[in-house]
Amino acid sequence: MSGQQPVLRSFLRASAIVVAAAAYGVVARPRLLTWGATHAEATGDWPGDDLVPGYASGSTMATTLPGPPERVWPWLVQMGCNRGGWYSFDRLDNAGRPSADRIVARWQGLKEGQRLAAVPDGGVWFTAALVEPERTLVLRMSVELPSGHPFDARFGPLSGGYTDSVWGFHLRRTAENGTRLVVRTRGRSRPRWLTRPLDLVLWEPVHLIMQLRQFRNLRARVSGEPRVRDEATAAR
Repeated sequence: MSGQQPVLRSFLRASAIVVAAAAYGVVARPRLLTWGATHAEATGDWPGDDLVPGYASGSTMATTLPGPPERVWPWLVQMGCNRGGWYSFDRLDNAGRPSADRIVARWQGLKEGQRLAAVPDGGVWFTAALVEPERTLVLRMSVELPSGHPFDARFGPLSGGYTDSVWGFHLRRTAENGTRLVVRTRGRSRPRWLTRPLDLVLWEPVHLIMQLRQFRNLRARVSGEPRVRDEATAAR
């Protein structure tokens, strides 16, 4: 009888792992991927969704900010390394440099097709794929694997190993003259036997944590009195 106990314990552990994984997949994960979003926001179509056809991963998260879109937009268009930062955990995504705490005039003219450095050396970047002032900003990143070299997914066939994703910010005015900020991601990647596990155990949890931090910091900046700095004037 005692010889059966290790087998029983192993079976119970394996069963517990299976139940926990099933609970995460069925209950927890869908909620994490739609944090703060209404059913309509999570299931609706948003500009930029069609940029990644046949997407294999995605999320829709949302928050309400205490200011109208015209106060939120200037903070978004100055995002990027060597610009305003990402308003998240600066040690992780901005080389420890503090994200901007004021609006900088020279970073406000963001155009479609412009590159926003994702790392301080500029070796990887987002491209501003859609820019509709005070309404929609969609950033796109496409990199080859395993080299990590960026490529333009609009032209030619995709390589054997790659990630191609969009990060969209959608602003809608609320009845109280605030801003409903809906953040939609869509992504596809190869080889899926490698990228799928990474999505589940790494990128999805990291995105949730970083996105919630960004929401918090944007809320603090929008709540404050907006300050605009003209760097040319400040240099004199």
